[in-house]
Amino acid sequence: MKAIQFYTIKSSGGLKAKICNLGAKIAELHVANRKGEVKDIVLGFRTAEEWRTQETYFNAICGRVANRIGGGVFELDGKTYHLPINNGPNSLHGGIEGFNAKIWEVVEQSLYEVKLHYRAKDGEEGYPGNVDVWVTYTATKDNRLVIHYEAKTDAPTLVAMTNHAYFNLAGESSGCVDEHVLQVFADKYTPFDDTAVPTGEILPVEGTPMDFRQPVRIGDRMHEPFFAKDPGRGIDNNWCLCDGDASKELRHAATVQADGRTMECWTTMKGLQVYTGNYIEQHVGKSGTMYDIQHAVCLEAQQWPDSIHHADFPNIVLRPGEKLDEITEYRFV
Repeated sequence: MKAIQFYTIKSSGGLKAKICNLGAKIAELHVANRKGEVKDIVLGFRTAEEWRTQETYFNAICGRVANRIGGGVFELDGKTYHLPINNGPNSLHGGIEGFNAKIWEVVEQSLYEVKLHYRAKDGEEGYPGNVDVWVTYTATKDNRLVIHYEAKTDAPTLVAMTNHAYFNLAGESSGCVDEHVLQVFADKYTPFDDTAVPTGEILPVEGTPMDFRQPVRIGDRMHEPFFAKDPGRGIDNNWCLCDGDASKELRHAATVQADGRTMECWTTMKGLQVYTGNYIEQHVGKSGTMYDIQHAVCLEAQQWPDSIHHADFPNIVLRPGEKLDEITEYRFV
């Protein structure tokens, strides 16, 4: 196995991130609050071995296809493909060993930027086509962490990535995120069945617990039975930031606030999965604190789950000659 290594990037504004070549993960993210107090605001671990074996989605790039593909099967150009089943009856985050479990190659590096590359071979985790993917992390002078996703393929396939960062704006060792205040700029969502796969409906948030268009204390909604496949366990839902065929532009997806820090999520993606760490197993984190359920909130900018099975969901098919080009920014304001 190639060595697991870490690369530090920083901005003149004070933001500092440590990026790991295992899963192209954000191993650390240090940001000041309004009082100037700097804390690491992503959950994680101390050693390379812990990063490899414990909570393997923490802060990683998930793919080829993030989130769920119902039944672990899809049809493309008249051919049926079967994927590993690793989440109930479905395929989740690219399969048994998705992009989060791979050692990426660092192809460019500077004080403020690191670019990583991975080649997924034809047939890997059941997906067709040799796919080259690049992810670039940039720390900007105005305290944004920018994630740029790119991909090309030599055969028709599916590609839809996300970053699965586990944020706690009060600091990674601060416990439950129920005091975080969340706002999601979306007026529709995709309801799901009892296996957490969308039903195909696109419904308005108005009049439902999914309405976060105004700021809401997470603890006031986190235990609503409306959320997650296990009622009351937390939030794990997809919001529709725009229609499936909308133009590609940076959109303000969400804002979260806690402990004097405000983080905005902006993205060209068309969906946002908000997840409150409902299935975090008890693990000792990087500062010696025991992590538990609901100790983080993830703002996973993505295409919509199970898009391949719904014609009016965003297109996640990538063909030869095309280039996937998406951006997500976490802005600290």
